[in-house]
Amino acid sequence: MQSKVKIGLLGLGTVGSGVVKTLAGYKNIEIKKIAVKNINKVRNIADLPADIITDQPEIIVNDPEINIVIEVIGGITPAFDLIKTAIQNKKHIVTANKELIAKHGSELFELAKENNIVILYEAAVAGGIPIIMPVKTSLAANKITKVAGILNGTTNYILTKMEDLGADFNSVLKEAQDLGYAEADPSGDVEGYDAAYKIAILASIAFNERIAVSKIYREGIDKITISDIKYANELGYTIKLIALAQFNGQETDVRVHPMLVSKSHPLAHINGVMNAVAIEGFPVGQVMFSGLGAGEFPTASSVAGDVLAIVDELNKTDYPLPMMRCKHKSDAIQQNIENTQNKYYISVNSANQPGVIGELGTICGKNNINLASIIQKGKLDDDSAVIVLLTELAYEKDINTAILEIKQKSTTKNIINVIRVMD
Repeated sequence: MQSKVKIGLLGLGTVGSGVVKTLAGYKNIEIKKIAVKNINKVRNIADLPADIITDQPEIIVNDPEINIVIEVIGGITPAFDLIKTAIQNKKHIVTANKELIAKHGSELFELAKENNIVILYEAAVAGGIPIIMPVKTSLAANKITKVAGILNGTTNYILTKMEDLGADFNSVLKEAQDLGYAEADPSGDVEGYDAAYKIAILASIAFNERIAVSKIYREGIDKITISDIKYANELGYTIKLIALAQFNGQETDVRVHPMLVSKSHPLAHINGVMNAVAIEGFPVGQVMFSGLGAGEFPTASSVAGDVLAIVDELNKTDYPLPMMRCKHKSDAIQQNIENTQNKYYISVNSANQPGVIGELGTICGKNNINLASIIQKGKLDDDSAVIVLLTELAYEKDINTAILEIKQKSTTKNIINVIRVMD
């Protein structure tokens, strides 16, 4: 009779609990130990043996009987040191930790190579959406040029509710926190950190280069107003937090920021807590993956899938899952946001007087910016006007120069917002 593959689990929160429940149905797998912070906490898991719970994670990573370590603690400390020790002890790794892989993946993958073990991390990017394995296997024949995704359910929920209800950012954020969609400290989500970690991982796989998280341009959604959403809708767009990675053959453009997304684009219709990733390449053209990007069972689905992939390879080969291993060593040349080209939405609060629209057009023209449209959106209570400009493709540095000149005009009260556009 074949012996069971023994698993060690680091973390028993929402995702960890889902992993235990999901793997319980597999007779060839045994969860030998689970490390938690508080061994006295009541768990919502039926028939969970008390003797497999420990508050000493070092026991798991040093146990010679354990074949696979699952890490769902999150963050860098203590996850990084625990995983390093597990790798050195020849244990295969399954993790949902996007920050760890984005920041320290290169070191961990090199260590894994030295010890001939596999690190799988499907759950780290988009929860239950299969994306890493399809890119590494099914799309392996493609030259991928662009990855664009909605990779954070919290921000997508907030922007969807703002549009549906006409509610402001702060009130919708509070609702999201009350419902458990947003953390008490929501900065990791609303300021784009979470999405930045995920697009760093995706870009590294798609373009076969190492991506420095510190060089990713990042902008959150806290400055998006109801007026922006309204005007965008009138122009045929919706606003989403987009994680974007593009490769032009020399430089890699990786960034996270809000965008006006054309309603004709598939990503425009991804609402609520849903996530999606659109990939462009040759010969496939464009494909999109969508689904729940977080939660107990969606994320557990990806974790369990990785575990089963490793289990199926054990005792069959001396070099398991070669296609899923990290092969790249070169660092990407990451493009500065100033040198990128985009279309832009610019909202200006200006004095309501003749000649203002013409002056805005002149400033744009002399900075190499062609306007697709320029519209006055009526008067405010102080008798000033809101003017919305929609540009054609322009360099970010030219837009910044133009914005500075517009701000210096005596007729300008303030720049309400500048948002990039995706058609």
